[in-house]
Amino acid sequence: MSIFHSMNNSASALTAQRLRMDVISSNMANAESTRGTLVNGEWQPYRRKSVVLEPKEGQFGSFLNKAMNRSSAGNGVKATRIIEDETPFKLVYNPEHPDANDEGYVALPNVDPLREMVDLISATRSYEANVTVLNASKSMLMKALEIGK
Repeated sequence: MSIFHSMNNSASALTAQRLRMDVISSNMANAESTRGTLVNGEWQPYRRKSVVLEPKEGQFGSFLNKAMNRSSAGNGVKATRIIEDETPFKLVYNPEHPDANDEGYVALPNVDPLREMVDLISATRSYEANVTVLNASKSMLMKALEIGK
């Protein structure tokens, strides 16, 4: 484990949380978009998206620690993919809307603004916590360098 291990872990978490915030912002911006994607010549509403995060694996140190039955401190996190939420769209009766079906119902995106705000607060708090860890690591490394003076 190098002296920069904690900084690398925090940096990967900062990147992942920033991506989460970007996806949540996209969800909020498209919460009323009835024309998200064109499928078979018909417009479908925007589908809520979310980020899948997984631990980083595949580094030599993690395989060595597993082979020696040692626990490791972790290698950080990575965003593996962005998935679409498959919950059904909300149907709202509005016969005057240009995207209304024959019965007068409009399919609205499956984005819940309250849920998005909770996810945004969670991502923001995680980001802030990782900034704190990064600053603490930097401070400890600076103190270690001052010992040699």
